[in-house]
Amino acid sequence: MRYNREDIISTLKLRLSKKRFTHSLNVADAAVRLARHYGEDEEKAYIAGLVHDICKEIPHSEQLVMARNCGLSFTETEALAPPLYHAPAGAYYARTVLGITDEDILMAVRCHTIGRAGMSPLEEIIFLADLISEERDYKDADKMRRLAFENRDKAILEALRFQLPDVMRKQSFLPMQTVEAYNFYLQKEKENQ
Repeated sequence: MRYNREDIISTLKLRLSKKRFTHSLNVADAAVRLARHYGEDEEKAYIAGLVHDICKEIPHSEQLVMARNCGLSFTETEALAPPLYHAPAGAYYARTVLGITDEDILMAVRCHTIGRAGMSPLEEIIFLADLISEERDYKDADKMRRLAFENRDKAILEALRFQLPDVMRKQSFLPMQTVEAYNFYLQKEKENQ
């Protein structure tokens, strides 16, 4: 199914700050490049990249209501971590307002912050595209960009290794899906050695 890019972009312009809007466009572009590189659906990657943060800048109370109603396994641990609400809320908004019915796109939006064991190729692409988008300038951003195109599994594992200490340093709650994702991709790495 094809979605109207212009309508989605217009909605993003209304809902997001200029900085977040630019980030969303950059994630969509990175997602297309990754999809092309790995032989995946570029259109689905672009749409998921565009909408991944569509609920990022609304109040947490509204995000929480949408997250609880997303129908894609929102856990009580996630409910304790407001910075995570926007992903399942975004999946809810994409389905109910934008009319996006493709489950793979919805799961890619839903899992882009926490990951999960056994992500689909599209979920992996959006997870990585969010970390390697053009405006990202964290210490190892260029290294992560290279790795994302060299080995998707290793890049995801590296991304999880990068995120875990930050979550712990902030004394934030760590969803079980993230722990399971780490173990899943670590096992894959060990099997491929």
